[in-house]
Amino acid sequence: MPLGWRRRSKASHDGKKHPGNSDMELVIPNHFQCPISLDLMKDPVTLSSGITYDRESIETWLEAGNFTCPVTKQMLKSFDRIPNHALTKMIQDWCVEKEKYGVQRIPTPRIPVAPVEVSEILFGVTESARRLDQYRCLELVQKIQKWGAESERNRRCIVANGAAAVLAAAFDTFANESIERNATVLEDILSALNWMFPVDTEAQKSLGSRASLGCMVWFLSCRDLSPKENSLSVLKELLACDQQLVEKVSSIEGVNEILIELVRKQICPTITKASIMVIFYLVSSSFSSSEKIKLTFVKMGLVSLMLEILVDSEKSIGERALGVFDGLCCCKEGREEAQSNALTIPVLVKKILRLSDLATEYSISAILKLCKYGSRHEAERVLLVEALQVGAFQKLLLVIQVGCGDETKEKATELMKLLNPYRVAGFECIETTDFKNLKRSF
Repeated sequence: MPLGWRRRSKASHDGKKHPGNSDMELVIPNHFQCPISLDLMKDPVTLSSGITYDRESIETWLEAGNFTCPVTKQMLKSFDRIPNHALTKMIQDWCVEKEKYGVQRIPTPRIPVAPVEVSEILFGVTESARRLDQYRCLELVQKIQKWGAESERNRRCIVANGAAAVLAAAFDTFANESIERNATVLEDILSALNWMFPVDTEAQKSLGSRASLGCMVWFLSCRDLSPKENSLSVLKELLACDQQLVEKVSSIEGVNEILIELVRKQICPTITKASIMVIFYLVSSSFSSSEKIKLTFVKMGLVSLMLEILVDSEKSIGERALGVFDGLCCCKEGREEAQSNALTIPVLVKKILRLSDLATEYSISAILKLCKYGSRHEAERVLLVEALQVGAFQKLLLVIQVGCGDETKEKATELMKLLNPYRVAGFECIETTDFKNLKRSF
């Protein structure tokens, strides 16, 4: 018996009534339906059992570890999925015939890439990199990019067959030979690697080489936006996976200046966010060189730059900027720079309960560092009074009441204890506008 459902006609959707009954019943023939999903098949494929399924549904079934045909229950002799071109054509013709019901014609499905094809291409990439044949390698990388753009299934197949490690090794090889001469193929490899993260240890090792990292920093100085975005994206992912790369990246000549300039110019939100995130990993590391890295950024004016960005920032950029600011407040020079800036306390207090739980956590952490580890007692007193005047105590109390992480709660409680002695002096001020939209903030 055919399966049907009621669907309003296209004419009805356009505000026009179809002659007769405006609710037309559309009946899909049984042999057009996938036996698993019971939906109209978009890419019918036939198994060794002779039963046809929609490719996405049967691949999900097989990838779950099933070895039988869902309909016949018999063990499959092979896992080959043979495209049923005749049925695809019949379904397309039926869709065209039922266009008046709002049915859209399904596109002719592309045959997904096979593991053996991926292996052949990757072997070619390795060989062309060994011969330093950038033109052949570029041709093969573009083929991988084309496959990846066709479907998510292709991307999974490419990644599963070790593409990241092969491409990363080729990237390292060409970067070692000459960045300027091989810039085009290096850019394309970096673009392909962007959708393959997280990558395995072997790929991380190749991308974390001095030549590879130097190439990415070189791309940051290019005029074109695409290589900038790709380089920042890969750097960000690498630093997130392996903090030991912090010292390597920070030791590359000019990298700090380039990152700050990218943040200052705010070329586009993507580049700004990624640049701040790379800086965050650099200033948040626990290695012996971290103090030197923080001091370098402080001298370059990063504290003031982060405050300027925080004055009017959206959530994602605000979170990243607060993380960087909190990291800079870990060193004495960073705290002194922040304490001398009139924007510091008002901006930090304003961000509590305004952006996100993470932004609140960073704001409280930074305020505590500034008030607790001030260079002079008088400076601490001034900051505490200023925090009270902009409503910090009420916000901290509310943070604890509505719920927060244990570490944030501990910091908020400690900060409230520091603020409490100055409340009796009449310094406290309540900014009601900070609380009227509290429900929506959470």
